[in-house]
Amino acid sequence: MVQFLNRIASPLAVLLISCTPCSSSTASAPSFHQLPTEITANPFHFDPSSQYPTPSLVRDGFLPFLTTKWQHAQNIALLEQAVEDHNAEYVATSASGVDAISYRRVIVLPLDDRFDPPVGVFSHGHIYTGDKMSLPRNFWDAITSSKAEVPWLFEVSRVDGVTAPRVELPADEHHHATSATLSRAVGGALDFRSPDNYAFLPPWMFKALGLRPRDVVDIKLTTTTPPGSAVRLRPHTSSFVNIGNHQAVLETELKHYSALTLGSTIPFDYRGERYYFDVVDLRSAPRGERVPMAKVQDCDIAAEFVRPKGSVEAQEKEQSKVNDMNQGCVYCIAIEGTVGYSSEHRNLLDITKVVVYS
Repeated sequence: MVQFLNRIASPLAVLLISCTPCSSSTASAPSFHQLPTEITANPFHFDPSSQYPTPSLVRDGFLPFLTTKWQHAQNIALLEQAVEDHNAEYVATSASGVDAISYRRVIVLPLDDRFDPPVGVFSHGHIYTGDKMSLPRNFWDAITSSKAEVPWLFEVSRVDGVTAPRVELPADEHHHATSATLSRAVGGALDFRSPDNYAFLPPWMFKALGLRPRDVVDIKLTTTTPPGSAVRLRPHTSSFVNIGNHQAVLETELKHYSALTLGSTIPFDYRGERYYFDVVDLRSAPRGERVPMAKVQDCDIAAEFVRPKGSVEAQEKEQSKVNDMNQGCVYCIAIEGTVGYSSEHRNLLDITKVVVYS
C-alpha cells in the first residue's frame, strides 16, 4: 500500500495543484497564491506563516494534506531558485576566482543541538553561546585560496529590498532595543557542511538582525575587521557580577567568540545558568577608536563590566518614585549634609541642598 501511494503521489499532486480545490477544508490551507502582494512580489521573501498550521494527514485528510505539502515544497523551491540565480550571476560576473567564492546570498536557519560538535571539540556545548556559523563549502575554498589568516570572520548583513521586514521583538532578558536594530553582525565558522545557498546562524544573531527562519541575507568573508583592544559589557542581571570569579568566567567564555558586534546581546553559560550581556562599547587597537566590529580571538583585549542592566532599571524606577514623591509632598525641607522626609510619604529623600516645596 505504501509503495502504491508513493508511485501516485507526484502525478496526483500535479493534478491537484492545477485544479480548483474541491473541498472546503482546503480553502483554509495556506496557499502561495494567497500570500500578501508585498511577499509574493519579491522572490527572496518567504512567508513563514505559509507553513502553519502544519498539515496533518489525520486531521486534514489525504487530498488536502498532499496539496498543502506540495504548496510548501513549491514555496521553498521558488525561494531556493531565486537565491541560486543571484549567486550564479554573481559568480559569472566576478572579477576573480577568489571574489567569486568569498560571497554568497543565502537562506538562513537557526542552529540547534544537531550541530553540536563531538565531545573534545572546542565548540562542543557552545552552539547557543558563541558566534560560530555553519556555512557552505565555498567559504572554505575562499579561505584556502586567499590564504586568509585566523580568525576567519564572516559578515552577515541584511539586504535592503531583499531581506524580509524585520521581526519586531520587545526588549527582554534575551536582547535589548539596540540589538534589535542591527543590520550587520560578524562571527566565525563552526563548519563548512551547510548545503549550497544555506547557512545556519546562532539564535542570538537571528534576534540581533531581526530575522525569521528562511530569510535571505548576504554573507561574505571579511579580512578587514580590526583587532579589539577593549570591550565593555553590561550584564542583564547582577547575579553574574555576584559570582566570585566572574572575571575569569568572562575571559573563558569570550574565547567562544571570534569577534564582537557593537550593540549586540551575547549569551554566556556558567554552571547551568545562561547570562546575557549587551556589548555597549568596543574599541580597536592600537588607537582605541570606537568601532562597530572587532576581533577578540588572538587579541590582547581588556574586558570590563558596566552597571548591570537590572540595577540600572531599578535605579531609574527608584528615581521615578523619588520624583513622584517630591511632586506630591505638601512640604519638604532639608539642609545640606542632612536628610529630609516627606510629610506625606515618610520616605528617605536624597537631597544635597536646601529645598522648599509648597
